[in-house]
Amino acid sequence: MMGVTGKLMFLYVFLNVVSYIVIAGSPPTCPAADISSDCKSDSGEWDGEFFPGISKIKYEGPSSKNSLSFKWYNANEEILGKKMKDWFRFSVAFWHTFRGTGGDPFGSATKFWPWEDGTNSLAMAKRRMRANFEFIEKIGVDRWCFHDRDIAPDGKTLEESNANLDEVVALAKELQGSKIRPLWGTAQLFVHPRYMHGAATSSELGVYAYAAAQVKKAMEVTHYLGGENYVFWGGREGYQSLLNTDMERELNHLARFMEAAVAYKKKIGFNGTLFIEPKPQEPTKHQYDWDAATAANFLRKYGLIDEFKLNIECNHATLSGHSCHHEVETARINGLLGNIDANSGDPQTGWDTDQFPMDVAEATLVMLSVIKNGGIAPGGFNFDAKLRRESTEVEDIFIAHIAGMDTLARGLRSAAKLIEDGSLNELVRKRYQSFDSEVGQAIEAGKGDFEMLEKKAFEWGEPKVPSAKQELAEMILQGAI
Repeated sequence: MMGVTGKLMFLYVFLNVVSYIVIAGSPPTCPAADISSDCKSDSGEWDGEFFPGISKIKYEGPSSKNSLSFKWYNANEEILGKKMKDWFRFSVAFWHTFRGTGGDPFGSATKFWPWEDGTNSLAMAKRRMRANFEFIEKIGVDRWCFHDRDIAPDGKTLEESNANLDEVVALAKELQGSKIRPLWGTAQLFVHPRYMHGAATSSELGVYAYAAAQVKKAMEVTHYLGGENYVFWGGREGYQSLLNTDMERELNHLARFMEAAVAYKKKIGFNGTLFIEPKPQEPTKHQYDWDAATAANFLRKYGLIDEFKLNIECNHATLSGHSCHHEVETARINGLLGNIDANSGDPQTGWDTDQFPMDVAEATLVMLSVIKNGGIAPGGFNFDAKLRRESTEVEDIFIAHIAGMDTLARGLRSAAKLIEDGSLNELVRKRYQSFDSEVGQAIEAGKGDFEMLEKKAFEWGEPKVPSAKQELAEMILQGAI
């Protein structure tokens, strides 16, 4: 018989052998930082966990101190008869979330995510796509947005670029399953040198044709993935100087391009909405879709008003000298509010900083317009926002989206309070109550001719102008927040 020491030694050896067998027979956990061959699937593609240690984000309420939880966004909670998730239809922007590097005009990249290998290969594109869908599942949304060249590398020829896109899109189709779909897709027509003079407004016919082919393909893959909309952002559709620009001809060309897009959308049976995204400048000095009013005028002039809606980006509103609320409301009253790129700009910085929305007051005003609009489906709120250059940890991707979603959720809750309370609506009603009179109604019905109005002006004498009560309106808003 073995002594006590011998038994302990035998037990130690036995447990180590069993442990070795168990470990050897188990698949590797493949943390995000390990892109070795041990973490590749049978197909040769890396198949690890990109966000280890981060589980699905849950609603824990305003008292929670957990930075990886929702404090205000409760997806299935009903507000004004509609679930929160249906008011927002949140979407993750692939280009900022998975292609953003933290680089800016004055400095190189600061973000080096552990799953990146430093290439723009097809294998790397597929790895990013897997990261995208793991993130979407964990953050708890079911929509995403993309540019064609952000999800798949540009090839040496158009044929090669299309083939690369097809390969990545096939994987995206598999990963998104039946519950997730693109809120919208688009073509990147501004980075490549061929687009230095614009795409649809380029002075070169070959560039115009190339852009049309690229949009055709991007529209096809958006349709294939079940995308709900398609966006046109004219990053270089504008001019640097009118001295060497035929603006009228360029605008006519842009209209013909949009007409062709409408025709092709119908030809392939794509039922999604086409959006135009206004922006005043940057990278061009003057872009042709300066703001919501300018874009609406373009659509009316060329008979496209029934074929498009607007994708309002809050930071673009800032650059055009407006508030986001102004642009959203302008789009709404023109029947053109289709989608919102949820971000913000820095009031002390003169360029497009694409920050996550953190201003509850602004979010409240935006949601007042969205509620008046009855929602924005089939559009939604896309986080066209990026981490700050100095935010470099993987968990920051989650924290930024959580904070943005909570900000908009607080805005929705505050807007609902304002509507249910009725004080703000009553203040506005009283301000215009003189137009509820017989004469006012005649004016609004188009029957207020100058002769009649002159007679009333003589009869009434000098008008008394009441207070606008602006501070009271702001007090009511702050009370709801």
